[in-house]
Amino acid sequence: MRVLLKRDDLIHPEFPGNKWRKLKYNVAAARELGLGTLLTFGGAYSNHIRATAAAGYYGGFTTIGVVRGEEHLPLNPSLEYAVRRGMRLTYLDRTTYRAKTSDAVISRLRREFGEFYLLPEGGSNTAAVRGCAETPAELAEPFDVLFCAVGTGGTLAGAAAGLSPQQSAIGVAVLKGGAYLEQEVIDLQTAAFGARSGTWRLECDYHFGGYAKRAAELDRFIEDFEKRHGVLLDWVYEAKMMYALFDLVQRRAFASGTTIVALINGSAEVLEA
Repeated sequence: MRVLLKRDDLIHPEFPGNKWRKLKYNVAAARELGLGTLLTFGGAYSNHIRATAAAGYYGGFTTIGVVRGEEHLPLNPSLEYAVRRGMRLTYLDRTTYRAKTSDAVISRLRREFGEFYLLPEGGSNTAAVRGCAETPAELAEPFDVLFCAVGTGGTLAGAAAGLSPQQSAIGVAVLKGGAYLEQEVIDLQTAAFGARSGTWRLECDYHFGGYAKRAAELDRFIEDFEKRHGVLLDWVYEAKMMYALFDLVQRRAFASGTTIVALINGSAEVLEA
């Protein structure tokens, strides 16, 4: 049994890994359309909001982050970083946020902010899936299984589509009640490729209470992993994914000789910067 890390968190310190993969074709589309503002949605700890702010800062776009819930001051490190990179934050109560894709909410945002290029929550759309589908081809080492964390499904949708027929992917849902994400991934793949693509499945029992929730057991795992391997895992996403991987290996869920690649898309250092 071998476990390898694909350190996509090292692609760029401010929009690492899948965040850049999701953004690059969307940013190109915004330029082609002549739109100078990127607007997106996310929770208070959204790495996607951070990455969009960075992309706007370096790419010359105005950025707007629509945050779920009420404003809390002082801002947490993720939102404070986004503001430092020039992002304007606005807030929607949770009821309105659930309807964020409705014509009424989008029209209201356009009246307030003018024309913008709309990026979905988590950045997962057809353009994002195309970017994530390029991931497996970068792996020089032969492997059997690819692990990734799942928040909105875009990374799994793309990465699984880029696998060879002999390979499979496992996505670890980082939010409670994540079974619905299976249909989200199918829908993203269908929009991008015409049908479900690749061999993949979800693990939904490693959320530790829900999105951006943690527990002492997870914190001990993060500390031990850093001591053993020199990598400080992001507790919102990657730590839950790696915990699931280790647990499934201990449960002998994989055949002897299996090579597993864990996709590290973000780091604790970036999250807390």
